[in-house]
Amino acid sequence: MPRETFERELSGLQDETLLLGSMVEQAVRDSVEALMRRELNEARRIYAGDSLINENRYRIETECLALIARQQPMARDLRLIAAIMEIITELERIGDYAKGIARINILVGEEASLQPPMELRLMADLGLDMLHRALGAFIARDAETARLIPAEDDQVDALYNQIYRELLGVMIADPATADHANYLLWSAHNLERLADRVTNICERTVFVVTGEIKDLDHSDDEYDPATPVELS
Repeated sequence: MPRETFERELSGLQDETLLLGSMVEQAVRDSVEALMRRELNEARRIYAGDSLINENRYRIETECLALIARQQPMARDLRLIAAIMEIITELERIGDYAKGIARINILVGEEASLQPPMELRLMADLGLDMLHRALGAFIARDAETARLIPAEDDQVDALYNQIYRELLGVMIADPATADHANYLLWSAHNLERLADRVTNICERTVFVVTGEIKDLDHSDDEYDPATPVELS
């Protein structure tokens, strides 16, 4: 395969990765807004739409594998293709978080007893801004920006802990709200995990540029007492 053709296909894979990222960003934003406004039909649309995100992820992955088989790239080109495969996996998982929030909205239904914390919007805004810039850093091969973005996860974690304390207080004051509060806490947990996925994307960018796999997560969250109870 001529080098020009290879580079054109590689550029196409990056464009498709950005498009997948845009789909995921919109799904997360829409799922949070639907939860805040209790829009169940919108939640059902987002839930069903996750299949398209999955299909695009697997299609890009298949194209990556086919390009490796045809070209047998070496060194940096191979790192780039491997990074794309890792990043689309992270994006697909972030899409799962949007689907999870939509599912929570559907489970809670119209008879919701609690108003979702306003901090959920702030968590989504911060996490999605991190994601958008992380993808931009990947395309630009900007390792320095990629190293800096994960530090912003502390702001997302602080909002999550604030929501946890707020909902815990609600549950203590009125145990009848425990199920609903736990659902809302899971929504916050999904957004907290989104920011963690962004860190993984940043690590892939550093890997492409430097060839080094380096842990950029400086937080200490091996034990998190604010983790909600698993939903069945």
